[in-house]
Amino acid sequence: MLNIVLVEPEIPNNTGNIGRLCVGTGSRLHLIHPFGFVINDKNLKRSGLDYWVHLDVTEYQNVAEWKAQIPDLSRVFLMSSHATTSYLETDFQDGDWLVFGKESKGLSEEVLSQFENHLTIPMSNLIRSFNIANSVAFVIGEAKRQISLKK
Repeated sequence: MLNIVLVEPEIPNNTGNIGRLCVGTGSRLHLIHPFGFVINDKNLKRSGLDYWVHLDVTEYQNVAEWKAQIPDLSRVFLMSSHATTSYLETDFQDGDWLVFGKESKGLSEEVLSQFENHLTIPMSNLIRSFNIANSVAFVIGEAKRQISLKK
């Protein structure tokens, strides 16, 4: 099972879509406060549809609380448009942690500096970044593909 981590998500529709993606892929969702919305927001539920009740989701008050329960920090992968290693060059394993930052700014330098593995999603120079829900879908898809080949 993959662990999808959203650090300070701001847009309920994105979080709802990612929650639905996690249910569909059998992944866990980890949400780190503060949020830009209330978790029972109607938009969040609308985006997650009726799948939200099936979601394995955990909330944390801050990055330190989340980080304290990770068994192997070497299996944490932070997504950043500033990274030089592509997620397509990474050997993913079952149980990995895939970390995404807030929609407006991505992951802070403070968070990035706490972990070794920074990955990027290759993209055209015409855009600054992909929508976070699309980014999560790209990376989950590749990780699940790799994991399925190892079975």
